[in-house]
Amino acid sequence: MGPLALPAWLQPRSRKNAYLFIYYLIQFCGHSWIFTNMTVRFFSFGKDSMVDTFYAIGFVMRLCQSISLLELLHIYVGIEYNHLLPRFLQLTERIIILFVVITSQEEVQGKYVVCVLFIFWNLLDMVRYTYSMLSVIGISYAVLTWLSQTLWMPIYPLCVLAEAFAIYQSLPYFESFGTYSTELPFDLSIYFPYVLKIYLMMLFIGHHGINHMFHFHCTNRNNFTIRKYSCTVYEI
Repeated sequence: MGPLALPAWLQPRSRKNAYLFIYYLIQFCGHSWIFTNMTVRFFSFGKDSMVDTFYAIGFVMRLCQSISLLELLHIYVGIEYNHLLPRFLQLTERIIILFVVITSQEEVQGKYVVCVLFIFWNLLDMVRYTYSMLSVIGISYAVLTWLSQTLWMPIYPLCVLAEAFAIYQSLPYFESFGTYSTELPFDLSIYFPYVLKIYLMMLFIGHHGINHMFHFHCTNRNNFTIRKYSCTVYEI
């Protein structure tokens, strides 16, 4: 008697796809909740809702961005087809802005730019995670595929501008409170506002290169998805 075949749902590929589907679903639900919450609050309270955006949805945003670090592991071990460097740069960018610049300075949390930045991030992520989630189960909508490949083109530059403006608005508070600035031995010191100014320049310098990498990444991901899953395209 030959070896017993595993049920389809226990096959390695099925387990991997199930895990990725659950991961994308969790991220989609988190970002959809954030976007819906922000939209409802804006129509209910107007501009006043923008001031306390971080207090209302900051925890969920930090949770979603922290969980997204798993994607680097996914790419490294090969369960997710993606390019490591563009994703690493994007995640690093968000972690620095969210945890270092915004979370550490309560005065920055009430700025309008935080609300604008969260809207841009969630627009990109809702489309990306919806596309990835459906691709795992072999479904592709033409409009969704088009959005996943083109929406970042106008939104990402706006994200960079919003991130740069958030850094600019945070500089006076880092200078006043001395957050993350520290004295080192041998009369050396780290003055954190200088670090942020250097990062601000790098943000704009690297923007052009990242655009090219994202374009290459999206094109190749779409080609791979079509080959791997043989998706059925449903016209909307």
